[in-house]
Amino acid sequence: MVKSMYTYISESWRQIVGKKDELKDFLRERLTLWRKQPVIVRVERPTRPDRARRLGYRAKQGFIVVRVRVRKGGLRKPRPRSGRKPKGLGVAKKTPGKNLQWIAEERIARKYPNMEILNSYYVGEDGRWKWFEAILVDPSHPSIKSDPKINWICDRVHHGRVFRGLTSSGKKARGLINRGKGAEKIRPSREKYYD
Repeated sequence: MVKSMYTYISESWRQIVGKKDELKDFLRERLTLWRKQPVIVRVERPTRPDRARRLGYRAKQGFIVVRVRVRKGGLRKPRPRSGRKPKGLGVAKKTPGKNLQWIAEERIARKYPNMEILNSYYVGEDGRWKWFEAILVDPSHPSIKSDPKINWICDRVHHGRVFRGLTSSGKKARGLINRGKGAEKIRPSREKYYD
């Protein structure tokens, strides 16, 4: 069977993430360049076209791709000046209720209020930062309105979907995505508790 171009792209990406020796330098140069850029950058085309297309990206008017940088790690809380019990300090072991990808999507959505975030994907990390790219759709663009595959996003119901946790990373953080074949959802329904 003939493999498509996107198959080869995804295979090479797995090698980069696996840090093969010949690809380490390529990734290091790219991250060095990204560190010098602003936190939120609109990019001309996706860094991972195979992943972007699987998540709904199309190279047409009304779609844009934006890269964002997010600091790694949990919540860094300042230590209280006055006395506390160690349990009440609230410094260590404090993690946000959202994953970094969801936080990145929300930051992009605030920067581009007229666009809706379709989805996002991981593109790289170093010791301090993580980078994600998000696919944004303009719901008021004529080419989006006339496309039957994506015009569902033009409906007013989908406005601000990232802030309600309706993207893939938001659903994952809320415990709503099934893991594995035949797996039950992680978060049980409310009816279980209120019968």
